[in-house]
Amino acid sequence: MQVSLGLWRHRWLGVLAMLCLALCSAVCSAQPLSLRTVSQAGARIKYEPDAAGVPRGGICLDILHAVQRVDPGLRFPGVEQPHPLRRVELLLEEGGIDVFFCLLRSPERAQRWHYAPTPLYGVRHAVVLRAEPPLHVTGYEALALLSRQQPVVVMRGSILVQALKREGVAVTEVASDREALEMLLRGRASAVYGQEQNLQQAIRDAQLGARVRLQSQGFPLEHQYLVYRKDLPQAAVDRLNAALKRLEADGSLRRIAEAPR
Repeated sequence: MQVSLGLWRHRWLGVLAMLCLALCSAVCSAQPLSLRTVSQAGARIKYEPDAAGVPRGGICLDILHAVQRVDPGLRFPGVEQPHPLRRVELLLEEGGIDVFFCLLRSPERAQRWHYAPTPLYGVRHAVVLRAEPPLHVTGYEALALLSRQQPVVVMRGSILVQALKREGVAVTEVASDREALEMLLRGRASAVYGQEQNLQQAIRDAQLGARVRLQSQGFPLEHQYLVYRKDLPQAAVDRLNAALKRLEADGSLRRIAEAPR
């Protein structure tokens, strides 16, 4: 009898602890918490602007809204303000914003701010070439050889610039993928290098499907992450991580990444 009573008491205490933990989590999630952020200008896949330039869609904005859905107490003031990537990085490093959706990881960047462990979505690197003459560039070695004739164009401020330089690729930096494609078609560049989704969008917008070719074979797949300033309080970090883990577990992150755009 004493053994049974002790076992029952042990199980009851375990259930009570789980209920308390769930209640605490629900209460914490309901507590308002504002985390300053901004959106990224010129990155339509991540932040799709309306006619006034205010973000209304895009993968990263959709993920931000999903985080708010699972943790309604979280607020992200400033997301309606687009900034160039370099300005975003400076704000994050200097504490002008608390968090940002989304950035690729690099060793240099990891010294300036922290990355949440949950990957948000994957991005394949790709190269755009003129349709004629038909060339096949499958990897950095071939791209480096091609850049000896004319430079490869890449978006200014992207970590892809350093990745190409490490591989011996001669580069020219521009403000947008659209500008890069224009340089390619004017014969001022040998290729355009960037993220496959962004390049596909830029090609569709400019209706260049018949004049260029996109190749991704031989180039790496990387992931975008939520990043936050180094001195962000741990309680805020825990709430962000918990929300992202829930979105990963229920398949929301995958569905957002795979949604047609």
